[in-house]
Amino acid sequence: MNLEFIPQIKHTNGDNFFLLAGPCAIEGEEMALRIAEKVVKITETLKIPYVFKGSFKKANRSRIDSFTGIGDEKALKILRKVSETFKVPTITDIHTEQDAAMAADYVDVLQIPAFLVRQTDLVVAAAKTGKVVNLKKGQFMSPESMQHAVKKVTDSGNDQVWITDRGTMFGYQDMVVDFRGIPTMKQYAPVVLDITHSLQQPNQSSGVTGGRPALIGTMARAGIAAGVDGLFMETHFDPKNAKSDGANMLDLGLLEKLLTDLVAIRKVVNSL
Repeated sequence: MNLEFIPQIKHTNGDNFFLLAGPCAIEGEEMALRIAEKVVKITETLKIPYVFKGSFKKANRSRIDSFTGIGDEKALKILRKVSETFKVPTITDIHTEQDAAMAADYVDVLQIPAFLVRQTDLVVAAAKTGKVVNLKKGQFMSPESMQHAVKKVTDSGNDQVWITDRGTMFGYQDMVVDFRGIPTMKQYAPVVLDITHSLQQPNQSSGVTGGRPALIGTMARAGIAAGVDGLFMETHFDPKNAKSDGANMLDLGLLEKLLTDLVAIRKVVNSL
């Protein structure tokens, strides 16, 4: 898999997985820089290709009073500052065709949320920016159906596309990852496993999504063993007080040990 086309990405000449990680949402400049600094330090030591993740706005919310962002341009400028400060690429999710062109001026990878991955105009708009497009598999979609989402990108003249599995709805309030889908989707594009959203417990009566963060390590180890190309995770130094998705984020203090273990597992997988 070729990552060299992504500006500023490092450690692409090894056999490691790549990492998309950061807070769910950009809450402010200080928090974004603090998280980025920690993750960059760890990934530099472990030689993991790294892309900083942060949503410049949140459109898929359970309640109208849920946090949606600090302002589009303000958050995008913070993503640019993270990139310039730490010399790393960045990724953010988009929700409208207008978002695609706007965000492409600030970040290196555009992410299509799982709820929106069948929206043809949105996927095509992202593809036509020339940026890498990360397609999150819909919770309602089979692995096989993701080939059509990938084809929308490639038919738009962009062959830089990834698929991220973030689980499939299991009943009304739980998610499950079917690891049989990973080799299937790898036929269409590099595959990333989202090890935090796949542990969400959505549709809670409170209107606040729950999660099972104690299982993040289990999910990550299983993904590496199953042969994923990359991992996606949301992390925060204070998940309980994060303004979005705190219930399923990884505590930043646990990240180094987890990634160290995963690199060791990847070496074993590569040797088989």
